[in-house]
Amino acid sequence: MELLTPTGALLLSDYAQAYGPMPPMRVGRTGYGAGSRDVPGRPNVLRAILGEAEGAAAGDVVTVIETEIDDMNPQLCGPLLERLLSAGAHDVYYTPVFMKKNRPGTLLTVIAPPDARERLTAAIFRESTTIGVRYRDMQRECLDREVVSVHTPAGPVRIKVARRNGAVLNASPEFDDCLRLANASTLSVKEIQAAATKAWLEAQGT
Repeated sequence: MELLTPTGALLLSDYAQAYGPMPPMRVGRTGYGAGSRDVPGRPNVLRAILGEAEGAAAGDVVTVIETEIDDMNPQLCGPLLERLLSAGAHDVYYTPVFMKKNRPGTLLTVIAPPDARERLTAAIFRESTTIGVRYRDMQRECLDREVVSVHTPAGPVRIKVARRNGAVLNASPEFDDCLRLANASTLSVKEIQAAATKAWLEAQGT
């Protein structure tokens, strides 16, 4: 059956720019409209809120998917993590927890784009022993990131530079580069990290 009137479709297509949690605002008016059709199990009511933006949070929306597992072979945790990352998750991590009946378990947390939720949920059900997941949308803010290359006595190293409002807050040598150069030389990883950081600071005039 039709779940949206032509007028409603026109309003959404002309005015809506995104979908997600209600943004921070000072609410001025709230209006409700009740439809004439009775839909079993669902209130046929539309709510419209008019307000002014107030301290809108910077950043974007991510979906956090979680589930606790206490009956899975730990050997499956590695393949599950890799499968979720390859399916589009921003990040995946495990946290030790205690569950019902004092059983030690594992909390699986997946941070992902909202449009990847269904795909990642399907992967969790397929690759793990859980029988249920929960999810919520959250705001996040990330620093602006840039990768630059510097020269060290052992070879080039990439530096991950993070900024906020143009100000540099972090500059970190890429560990994989440092490890690769250390394995190919007599220098330690920390010596190459120090050399890369020094080269970057000198390039900035500090």
